[in-house]
Amino acid sequence: MPGRSALCSLLIAVAAVGAPRATAQTDVADMREDVRGLTQRVNELSLRVEQLEHENSELRAKVASVEGSRDTVSVAQLNSAVAELNAAIKSAVASSRGEILEQVGTQMEKLAKQTNAALDSIAKPSAAAQARPAPQGPPAKPAFGDSYPKEGMSYTVQKGDTVGLIAKKTGAKTQDIIDANKLLDPSRIQAGQVLFVPGGK
Repeated sequence: MPGRSALCSLLIAVAAVGAPRATAQTDVADMREDVRGLTQRVNELSLRVEQLEHENSELRAKVASVEGSRDTVSVAQLNSAVAELNAAIKSAVASSRGEILEQVGTQMEKLAKQTNAALDSIAKPSAAAQARPAPQGPPAKPAFGDSYPKEGMSYTVQKGDTVGLIAKKTGAKTQDIIDANKLLDPSRIQAGQVLFVPGGK
């Protein structure tokens, strides 16, 4: 019957809505139950209308069989009564459908508002965290020691050299090389760079 496809669409829309919180999920479950009940009611009304239409067709058949009788006035009255009954049934079904659709629409609107509110509450903390600048402390001051030997040798960095490798080659201490040359990042020495190697041989 007309209207079932609209109800199916509403059911699909209800099933597709995902609520990020437990309360929204509970509302969805309640609304699905309400829609299921309303759908059952519409199906019952549809079945009743089909029964009445069947009875109406039987009455029309009986009326047709007695058309030749003298009691033509009562047949006309019967046809009029049947027509009024059909109109009343159709009006009741249309009214029920309208009420059902209105209830479902109201519930879906309420659920949509709750879902949007939940999404907003989730999005606001993350947006605030992104907008908040990271705390910046004072830049760390390198602490270079002064206890290294003041005599030593100059060393030209070769390709593939590291401070540790230079220390092994020259018999010096890695930390002494770092302190003497004030190397902020010992991993960034470059080939051709000249370093003072304290106590180096």
